[in-house]
Amino acid sequence: MKKRNLLKIYLAIFSLLVIGMAATSAGAQRRGRNWDGYPNWGGGYQLRETALNAGYNEGSKEGRNDRARNRYRSYSDFSAYNDATHDYSSRLGDRDLYRRYYRLAFERGYDTENPNHYNNRNDRTGQDNRDRDRDRNRDRDNNDRRGRDWNRYEQYGGSYQLRQTALNAGYNAGNKYGRDDARRGRRRNYNDISDYRNATTDYSSKLGDKELYRRYYREGFENGYEDGYRGY
Repeated sequence: MKKRNLLKIYLAIFSLLVIGMAATSAGAQRRGRNWDGYPNWGGGYQLRETALNAGYNEGSKEGRNDRARNRYRSYSDFSAYNDATHDYSSRLGDRDLYRRYYRLAFERGYDTENPNHYNNRNDRTGQDNRDRDRDRNRDRDNNDRRGRDWNRYEQYGGSYQLRQTALNAGYNAGNKYGRDDARRGRRRNYNDISDYRNATTDYSSKLGDKELYRRYYREGFENGYEDGYRGY
């Protein structure tokens, strides 16, 4: 009789533990997927929701995989992050805006599933793994990176001078921030950096459309930041 009662107690305790773990996990997921907590840069509701959901799902998946392998990688090591167009269609609206939402959610999803990566920076084994990953991907990165080859960047219109000035100014600023952040062992979302948000360094009205300038500037900044962070 006593053994049977003890078994029931153990089963009850185990059930409570399982329920508690599930609730904790669900709570964390709800926080990560609470799109109201993300910035709103405009665009339609469907564009923003689709991009955030797709980015978060992919980032979460990669975070879980890397956590299982006891490693942490830069977001730009993932082709899905660099491309940032999963689930996109032209009916949603602006493609570049979609990519901004997607990348932000990817970062949140990855860090939610792999939250201890900053602590692992001082771990020798983790560092060795990252060094091997970086060396293995360096050739691929060299082929993919655009660097200062402005011919490999998008053409959105505007004058030659506007495009060249914006890409050059954006790349230079991004490269500087990327190098600084790599040296300090941190990584920031572009939108945390005022120069990226403003995107008007070296702009003058004689160049033409200000918003077009900012679009080129940000594209140059993003590539410059990634190159600087990776030591190019």
